[in-house]
Amino acid sequence: MNAIILDGDSLTIKDTVRIARQGAKVALADAARAEIIKVRNYIEENWLTENAPPTYGFNTGVGKLKDYAINQADNDRFQRNIVLSHCSGIGEPASEEIVRAMMAVRINAFCLGVSGLRIEVVDRLVEMLNLGVHPVVPIQGSVGASGDLAPLAHMVSVLIGYEEAEAYYQGERMPAPQALEKAGISPIAFDLKAKDCLALINGNSLCAAMAVLNLHDAEMLMKTADAAGALSLEAIRGEQAAFDPRIHLVRKQPGQIATAENIRRIIEGSRRTTEAARAVRLEDDILHPKHTARVQDQYSFRCLPQVHGSCRDQLEHAKELITRELNAATDNPLVFWNEFGALEFLSGGNFHCEPIAFAMDILTIALVEIGNISERRLFSLCDTTLNYGLPPNLAGKPIGLNYGYGIISTAAASVASENKTLAFPAVADTIPTKSSQEDHVSMATWACRKTRQVVDNMPKILGVECLLAARAIFLTEEALGGYKLGTGSQALYDALCEAIPFQQEDSYMPKQTTPALEIVRSGAFLEAIENKIGALK
Repeated sequence: MNAIILDGDSLTIKDTVRIARQGAKVALADAARAEIIKVRNYIEENWLTENAPPTYGFNTGVGKLKDYAINQADNDRFQRNIVLSHCSGIGEPASEEIVRAMMAVRINAFCLGVSGLRIEVVDRLVEMLNLGVHPVVPIQGSVGASGDLAPLAHMVSVLIGYEEAEAYYQGERMPAPQALEKAGISPIAFDLKAKDCLALINGNSLCAAMAVLNLHDAEMLMKTADAAGALSLEAIRGEQAAFDPRIHLVRKQPGQIATAENIRRIIEGSRRTTEAARAVRLEDDILHPKHTARVQDQYSFRCLPQVHGSCRDQLEHAKELITRELNAATDNPLVFWNEFGALEFLSGGNFHCEPIAFAMDILTIALVEIGNISERRLFSLCDTTLNYGLPPNLAGKPIGLNYGYGIISTAAASVASENKTLAFPAVADTIPTKSSQEDHVSMATWACRKTRQVVDNMPKILGVECLLAARAIFLTEEALGGYKLGTGSQALYDALCEAIPFQQEDSYMPKQTTPALEIVRSGAFLEAIENKIGALK
């Protein structure tokens, strides 16, 4: 696998996921390396002298202590003290994939050449990432204001080889010096110089890392939701007219257009979703003694493109926003060349994680909506007032002696409602910190963590929908055997039947729910459809 070249301008979500989950290595672009060196040389020649003017982070304290001068002779000690005092994260450690993404994003930010740290520091972080030394980073402790100070300080504590810091190496948790030694990184103890520490810890890289992985997984889930919805449409012998491209083109919403196209492609060739199939009266259809043409399906089916599509549009917006953040300088102060060929420093607030907080809050709400409408579809499949003749609870014969799937539909409802409580925007909250120097914060880290909880919950809802849709088709194979599924729908049904042992008699439900949830979570459900009809939009 070729190394991913980091230049501060072209890092993508896809490449960040490769680094995080596939162990892809990174390398600095030559131009980025040259600029980092050039900037640092100027700083050391002009700013790191005893008579240099006060420059935040170079020769002053930080935060509320910004007005306290730091002597040049004390600067190495000052850098170390910042690391140790800021290692204040709490809670469970972030996953190694999050930490890898965080390290990559931090390195990429330095490639813009405006952070002012030494190239030796960047090279050491690159070496740690490429050799698999992953700092133990508590997931809680950041409010997304001065970036992710505490989490990044834990990363830096490993970089300097602090004896009480910890890292993962080859799957084992161990003291940082031991991890560095096993990986062949030397020296074990590493000193930071002026501005090195502030550049390392003052940024939003943890939030950006979590956001990237959330987005990647959410995109897969949204495509999976289209496939699950299409299979449910087949299960109720739904109407195809609602997915006619003419309807969606006149609304001009790109996500809606793409979703409708996905549904059409999946059910292409379907005979189950025709008026002829709907004319077949199923044995348990107590509401429709005579066939009448079905005029409109309920909204959870008919408005699937409008709802899924709107959620897809929010995903695309969040992807654009986070891609910009992946290639942003987010520490403070930043240094820039002026028209006279000299560097000047500017203090600002690029560390504030408001953009990431908004992106994740929007994504969370979109995913919650996908779960909400999926839960309504799966509910319909069990409800005899809504399922057009399917057995109550999708129970096998004899009904009553067999209870069916009513309780697993309730389980999905419980998860959908749990998701709703996670939809309150984290960005709407703020709490002053650090003596009110940080009097407004983004809560982006919590926004990212909430999104991850919803991402992890989604297969539990979509998996149940897939299970019930397949169950409904299984129960009507005899009555509707002459009405084939669409090409894509058949591939989905076959994948589910291969994993799930359907039978008439009630059986131990985990034997069905566990593989159904796993086939969605792993991406195998989406893979089954895309292998048959090509990539979904």
